[in-house]
Amino acid sequence: MTVTVDQAAFRGALSRFASGVTVVTTVLDGVDHAMTASAFTAVSLDPPLVLVCSHKVNRFHDAVLESGIWGVSILAEEGLSASAWFAHRGRPLETQFDDHPHRRGESGVVLLDSSLAWLECTTETVVDGGDHTILIGSVVGAGVRDDLDDPLLYYRSHYGTIVRRSETEETVYEGEQA
Repeated sequence: MTVTVDQAAFRGALSRFASGVTVVTTVLDGVDHAMTASAFTAVSLDPPLVLVCSHKVNRFHDAVLESGIWGVSILAEEGLSASAWFAHRGRPLETQFDDHPHRRGESGVVLLDSSLAWLECTTETVVDGGDHTILIGSVVGAGVRDDLDDPLLYYRSHYGTIVRRSETEETVYEGEQA
């Protein structure tokens, strides 16, 4: 059975899901590759697995498939310019990190300093996802910054950050039980 979905409605529905913003990196033959991704999520705590989706037409796509290693920089609000830059197609590979402070993880991948947290992964599973490839990665390294706590968010093609409320999952649940 073939189902036809209105593409504008589909894109509109997806844009109403607020997400964090990441920059995913890999290195192949000494050349760094990067892309901005909001299609990122945890898969499993035990074993530690995450996934990211890569558009098949991006040059990052073939590089990460061949290298089998990748880093995820979970951006803080201060990473807004990095997010926009690494979403830009056709930027020069040789100088793409020049204006974005970074370091190399133990695996050799670039990790951005404007991150709340970072992960280093090896590709565990590759799944076809239409015009994207779904990469499931085994997390081999992780770290967090305790001096930052303002995540960069993306919603309806706009950047934002969170407004903190006093309620937590526990306090809301306890309130409903009373």
